[in-house]
Amino acid sequence: MAVSTIDGDRNLQRAATAGTNAINDSDVHSIVLSYLIHNCFKETAQTFLACTGMSQHVDYLVEMEKRKTILHYITEGNALKATELTEQLVPNLLEDNKDLHFDLLSLHFIDLVRSRKINEALEFAQTKLTPFGNVAKYDEKLEDFATLLTYEEPEKSPIFYPLSPEYRENITDNLNRAILVHANLPSYSSMERLIQQATVVGQYLHEELGKIWYMVKTEQQALLRKIYDGCTKHD
Repeated sequence: MAVSTIDGDRNLQRAATAGTNAINDSDVHSIVLSYLIHNCFKETAQTFLACTGMSQHVDYLVEMEKRKTILHYITEGNALKATELTEQLVPNLLEDNKDLHFDLLSLHFIDLVRSRKINEALEFAQTKLTPFGNVAKYDEKLEDFATLLTYEEPEKSPIFYPLSPEYRENITDNLNRAILVHANLPSYSSMERLIQQATVVGQYLHEELGKIWYMVKTEQQALLRKIYDGCTKHD
């Protein structure tokens, strides 16, 4: 029987409601596999499946390889190729998700700016990015992009963020999640959700302990005040 990556989320939810004792090997395996598939670790996922005896739909592995190729092109600075392959793998995704489409095109513009290909950057912006300018949020970004062209070293400009690795990584993550959702797979791996839940619980406990400490400290101060007042009356 094939094990869906969605099982990781179901097992995680079951374990969270039933207590830590409910987590068994099957739950752990599903959570790990969900993480591997989400992040396109195909070879590791195949090895993990073989070692654990789990089975998985071949379609997931094929989709994972295509997704990995697309994300690789973004990382290597070929956003246009990534855009082309995305349109082949998931038709209409970028047409329906204008924000993602704009971000992918902006990566190509940024790569041209980084390579000091100013004329090409201007031509690309006019033909591919300017049509987005009718919307305020895109117009603001376009102004920032245009400003980058005025700097000899755009990486050192006050608006260097589009040239940062974080900007590229954020777009890569968004595209990965969008493709996963289109394939009816979770946009976040079970392990990510587990970490998020643990973070929320940790923050809650920290806040609650802070409240308890404040109450104890307040009571101690009140007690010390009573003792002091009592000593003063006897004097």
